[in-house]
Amino acid sequence: MKRSRAIAGSAVLAMTGLATLAGATTASAAPTATAAYNGACGSGYRVVNSVPVTGKGAVYLTYNATSGKNCVVTVRNSPGKPVYMYTYLTATDGSSDWISDSGQYTSYAGPVYLPAKGICVDWGGSIESVSVNVSGSNCGRMAAGVVTHH
Repeated sequence: MKRSRAIAGSAVLAMTGLATLAGATTASAAPTATAAYNGACGSGYRVVNSVPVTGKGAVYLTYNATSGKNCVVTVRNSPGKPVYMYTYLTATDGSSDWISDSGQYTSYAGPVYLPAKGICVDWGGSIESVSVNVSGSNCGRMAAGVVTHH
């Protein structure tokens, strides 16, 4: 799938209506069709975690065992006119830069990559005003993290 970079957006997340779920690898959402992973991270990456962006799409965390890299992409349920989208990935322990991509996109934001073999990661994304963030997850395995929705 191709995406459109009409206007670069900022990496600012609105902090409204915060709900926290602890001990879940994937947050539950209303019964809505959720965007499928689109393969944007490339060959060798497999989905290891995901979280729905309620009513809008999903954020996917993938991992490539050969390279030891994680990749995150935020995917819309239905491509269309460009809307603000954001995706990010960083090491929970602060040992890496905050890697992100944002802008006005038609179908997805990202991919963003981080060498993360054996370390916990924070990751998430936004579609329009709906944001999700996962903290301290996938520490070299399928580990539980803290998921927040705004």
